[in-house]
Amino acid sequence: MRFNHLTRREFISLLGGAAAAWPLAARAQQSERVRRVGVLMNGTATDALPQSYVAAFVQELRSLGWIEGQNLRIDIRWNAGDAQLARIYAAQLIGLMPDVILTSSTTNLTVIQQATGTVPVVFVQVSDPVAQGFVASVAKPGGNLTGFSMYEFAIGGKWVDLLKEIAPALVRVGVMFNPDTSPQSTFFMRSIEAAAPSLGVEPVVVPVRATADIEPAFESFARAANGGLILTTDTFTGLRLKLIADLASRHRLPVISANANFPKEGGLLYYGANINLIDQFRQAGTYVDRILKGAKPGDLPIQRADKYTLIINLKTAKALGLKVPLPLLGLADEVIE
Repeated sequence: MRFNHLTRREFISLLGGAAAAWPLAARAQQSERVRRVGVLMNGTATDALPQSYVAAFVQELRSLGWIEGQNLRIDIRWNAGDAQLARIYAAQLIGLMPDVILTSSTTNLTVIQQATGTVPVVFVQVSDPVAQGFVASVAKPGGNLTGFSMYEFAIGGKWVDLLKEIAPALVRVGVMFNPDTSPQSTFFMRSIEAAAPSLGVEPVVVPVRATADIEPAFESFARAANGGLILTTDTFTGLRLKLIADLASRHRLPVISANANFPKEGGLLYYGANINLIDQFRQAGTYVDRILKGAKPGDLPIQRADKYTLIINLKTAKALGLKVPLPLLGLADEVIE
């Protein structure tokens, strides 16, 4: 009978307890809500290497307590080296209202930045984000972006220098890239153009926007003697390294690439940032975790590479009739014979 005859004091006490419980329940629901992370990647979903990067990112989040299907949902899109696809997928991901976006490459970061100025973004594989105007500074990026820098643009001068060292007769250097998927190449060109005159080399832009453009570009450039090529950072050319290496061999052109797989595909030289991308994607997972827990991306410093690697394919050098100078051979981190 007691439950049917509450005193006024008892009723007020029960009501107060319930009122106190409501915000606690609401807070619990808030903390348990499923967070959403958008991922915009280079390459294709069938490519094992970038898949391993995504796996490392997801594994790091899992180790930090973010479990897919429980408190986390991850939406992944692949641009397949296509700038138009990147724009479409950027709009799709923003439309899903993510809490954070992970994006790789300048192309992907550019379209994400154009699509949102508020959603927190962690980027990887982006060269010198300060020079490109993405962030205010390395120590304090500001805004909604932070991440991991890949290259300094001054490396362009080093590419020319290395080509000239291995091919002393060099007088022309073509810089091959897809302007749609490698907008950062205009910055590399500045350092290439700055270094070229002192080395007696004329730089030439060799744009390629489709696979069908690559062979005619080689044929046109190779008509004049004593030329060489530079492949800048570019998803489009990176997906076609074997074709480029074969054409370089056919036209007897020395080529240096910013892609570490190039010498393994028969290319002559690689010189680039010594970055373990699996580790970098893991670190990106820690940045996403911090943002999901309340950190502002603009307060998280940009991480930069400080070591560079040289790989020489001696077999290719011999096939091109090039003698690799001993000092250059001594500087190589890896030699393919």
